[in-house]
Amino acid sequence: MPHHIALVIFPDFQLLDAAGPISAFEIAERYRPGAYDLRVQAPGGGPVRSSAGVALTAEPLGDGPFDTVMVAGGNGTRHMDALSEITDWLRRAPARRHASVCTGAFLLAEAGLLDARRATTHWASTERFARRYPKVRVDADRIFIRDGDVWTSAGITAGIDLSLALIEQDLGSDVARGVAQQLVVHQRRPGGQSQFSALVELGGRSGRFAELMDWMRAHLAQPLTVERLAEEAAMSPRNFARAFAAETGTTPAKAVERLRLEAARTELETGHAPIDRVAERAGFGDPERMRRAFLRAFGQPPQALRRSARA
Repeated sequence: MPHHIALVIFPDFQLLDAAGPISAFEIAERYRPGAYDLRVQAPGGGPVRSSAGVALTAEPLGDGPFDTVMVAGGNGTRHMDALSEITDWLRRAPARRHASVCTGAFLLAEAGLLDARRATTHWASTERFARRYPKVRVDADRIFIRDGDVWTSAGITAGIDLSLALIEQDLGSDVARGVAQQLVVHQRRPGGQSQFSALVELGGRSGRFAELMDWMRAHLAQPLTVERLAEEAAMSPRNFARAFAAETGTTPAKAVERLRLEAARTELETGHAPIDRVAERAGFGDPERMRRAFLRAFGQPPQALRRSARA
């Protein structure tokens, strides 16, 4: 029997949140004909306009049962009151598993499906998400998270990563690998969402710490303590730590580690320096400390990322 999937959209949804999973499951069908029956659904059915202005034609929300209910994200989630029909439906829709792409996590959380669970969403929305849904344990730097029978994914293209993981669970690794090859993407993207990287790269929401970020990148091999960073920013350590977190959405220590990880990863993937030399230049000090940081952030050790980049 096919896996019945309901992909739920709403006015002002993000087009790629829907198109990415649709394409992944379509290609899986080529490998296993009859494996999936995917229906795009929305309250009332009919044409539903995305934030790009392109509309998808949806069926009305169905009664199920479903194998998977997946919810797209998009700007429409900023107006949750207008989406109450969907959240009410999510509470009662019979499904083996629920999933969300990007800010679709807001709809799952609004329906109570993420209470006491770990979840992720687009990096730019994690603070708003955490404030609105304090019962959810937000993990802001993951491409996707599975907690029991509920899956959430990060921003936009992460919906493809999530779909590949669902396909692997349903049809096995070989089919998922074939789908990834057809899509020309990683079957398992080597890395986390790096959700804070965009804000860190820009120096924060207002760019207040842009010069400091440039200085940090040029001095990664040095001890970059909060005190040293505060001194460079001409602030007291306490005020600096508070202002930095408010601007970038992360702590100074995590930002330093993120910059070191990105520098080390770039050097590993593009250069030939020994691992211990990369660790020293990036400021990790020793290879073991860098290995632990890579496992936390990317789920793989440095050697595996280097091999993957050269495969």
